[in-house]
Amino acid sequence: MFVTVGGVTPSLRAARAATFIYFTLAGTLIGIWVVHIPAVETRVGISHATLGSLLVLLGLGAVAGMQAAGPLTDRLGPRLVVPATGVLASATLLLPGLARDPWMLAGALLIFGFCNGCLDVSMNAHAVHVEKAYGRPVMSAFHATFSVGGVIAALVAAGALGAGMSPAVTLGAFAALGVVMALALARGLLPGAPATVAATPAEQAPATRRRGTAGRIWILAALALTTMLCEGAANDWSTLHLKDVLGAPASTAAFGYGTFAAAMTTGRLLADRIAARFGSMAVLRYGSAMAAVGITLAAFAPSTWAAFVGWALFGLGLSGCIPQLFSAAGHADPAAAGANVSRVAGLGYVGMLAGPAVIGWLTHLTALNHAFLLLTLLCATTALAAGVLRTGSSATSEPEPEPASHSH
Repeated sequence: MFVTVGGVTPSLRAARAATFIYFTLAGTLIGIWVVHIPAVETRVGISHATLGSLLVLLGLGAVAGMQAAGPLTDRLGPRLVVPATGVLASATLLLPGLARDPWMLAGALLIFGFCNGCLDVSMNAHAVHVEKAYGRPVMSAFHATFSVGGVIAALVAAGALGAGMSPAVTLGAFAALGVVMALALARGLLPGAPATVAATPAEQAPATRRRGTAGRIWILAALALTTMLCEGAANDWSTLHLKDVLGAPASTAAFGYGTFAAAMTTGRLLADRIAARFGSMAVLRYGSAMAAVGITLAAFAPSTWAAFVGWALFGLGLSGCIPQLFSAAGHADPAAAGANVSRVAGLGYVGMLAGPAVIGWLTHLTALNHAFLLLTLLCATTALAAGVLRTGSSATSEPEPEPASHSH
């Protein structure tokens, strides 16, 4: 159950605003790098296959960073760790732009991935504390601003590339801006979980609760893996699906991913209000069911427009699932929010990395659209397992009436 802590004070509003901006910053950093991948590939002089191998290092670094940052955030508090990791993630954005050979790029991506993984977990852990202090769901909106950051990055970077700016200059400019933002926002953050959130009776016996929490955290992590595997598959295969299976022109096929991403962002902007009214379990269960219907429709779509509808339903259904899982992990034991979020986020990120590869392997056995039925199965499984959010004393298990004094 959510615990309301003395109403929404100006300092709490400031903490929420700062968290929004950190999420936007994180999305922007990743987006700026993604847009510059072709330019960096050309500068370093490597093949697509080599680049694909090097990008694995980015993911491995991120997973390692997530595991390191979780316990550190619990020990030192988010007010110290979030800005520090924001500075490191921003500063290391420059490194891929300076790489001149594959070995330098490999090291740059490993370091950049590690620092981004640290920022990801620390800001999510802080978001859990903000949500608990607010007394109602606010996590999904934070994840929506991460997506908005990616859109901002794509627009700005596209303009910079069009103007002939080198990757090093653009990445360096955003790195400097990110460092300034990370430091400037630090004062707005909450000082730490113990000082921010009043403990519920269940939280007053942490040793007893933690013994029963570990198994539940790994279930949440497994659901994060399946959900983010679906998201990763959509990121890499939605456009190719429209082009290769339905014969859409490249310009039209590009809207496959655009439709999915836009639906994801829209859904995350709405998911908090839905969770507040119906509970996070409903968001996970019915969202996963909607995603299963959407990807099945896309797989067997007779036309491009039907596929667009399928990808939109897939994105809309998945949109609120990961925020609910992260929130449940953080609330399961507020004293170990960072460590628990790191486990769920880390395994989820493994799923994100594995998704494109798993679908690719299946295309050796069956048609691409038939391979999507694995995603249908995973979404259905997640819907059936959504009851885990009702287990224990998760702060997001059941909806609470929204206090009259709370406002956006």
